[in-house]
Amino acid sequence: MTGRDVTEAWTATPDPTRVRHSGAAAGELPRRALAKIILVMLLWALCFPLITVGLSSVTPLYFAATRALLAGAALLLLATALRRPHPAGPATWAALLAIGLTATSLGFLGMFLASQFVAPGFATVIANTQPLIAAVLAAWILGETLGRREKAALVLGFAGVVTMTLPRLAGGNVADVAGIAYVLAAAIGVATGNILMKRMAGRVDPLMAMGLQLVLGGLPLMLAALGFEPAPRTLWTPEMMAVLAALALAGTALPFYLWFSLLRSSSLSRANTFSFLTPVFGLAIGVGLFGERLGWPELAGIGLVLVGIWQIGRSQDHAPGSRL
Repeated sequence: MTGRDVTEAWTATPDPTRVRHSGAAAGELPRRALAKIILVMLLWALCFPLITVGLSSVTPLYFAATRALLAGAALLLLATALRRPHPAGPATWAALLAIGLTATSLGFLGMFLASQFVAPGFATVIANTQPLIAAVLAAWILGETLGRREKAALVLGFAGVVTMTLPRLAGGNVADVAGIAYVLAAAIGVATGNILMKRMAGRVDPLMAMGLQLVLGGLPLMLAALGFEPAPRTLWTPEMMAVLAALALAGTALPFYLWFSLLRSSSLSRANTFSFLTPVFGLAIGVGLFGERLGWPELAGIGLVLVGIWQIGRSQDHAPGSRL
């Protein structure tokens, strides 16, 4: 799960207390904001590679739970230091629990299990079809209308995923099938969490809510790890501590905070147009550091997926209430 997804959901309803945009927000992004966006996309792209590295030493459930709990604790400490308001009312807490179970529990579960079977660059592209899945769920659950551009983006994204995965599925390799299924499960979990977030937009502080849902979603993962996996002996070694710090803090808490601060003075829809950079960075890391090899079907499918994500970002530029 990414901070971009969460922030988009919580800022779906305009907040009159937010800082108004400068003239650059309606056109070109300032260079500083653009540099911040690129950094955030790069940090998110590091997640699957870091998971792949960590899984060589630690079992997936303990790894996933520890990432969620550490990242959540860091965000809650920051929110407390900034004196952010706490959620109020049982309905809000129930909604946060539901978000944690879908976006974090299911999202992280699929992400970490998938990394045992598929290469990180390939997984990053499949996982970043989440905006396309969310568009379908929003039309079905929230009654949002899909325009021609959104429908075209969904067709392109679906065609891209089929083109990418069909050769691997046709090969009958159980590991490939399992890996793709896990990544799609993660994307569906995050997309479902985003729909739940949109339904409570404006009712809770985003920084506090992100930290709480990570903790609430991380606890079931830890319980599952205690029940199904042996106690990890290498979780707190210096090497794994470095990977955990990079993944939980640099790959989760830090980019969310940067994204949240960016959106206080920039257009959400404009910034989201750059979401295609995450799978591009992920592929570059996978090819450069993990020796991933991509054939023509994968390259063609990746191209279709990237165009679909870009189209979804462009379509939000004209959506009512898309600016903060």
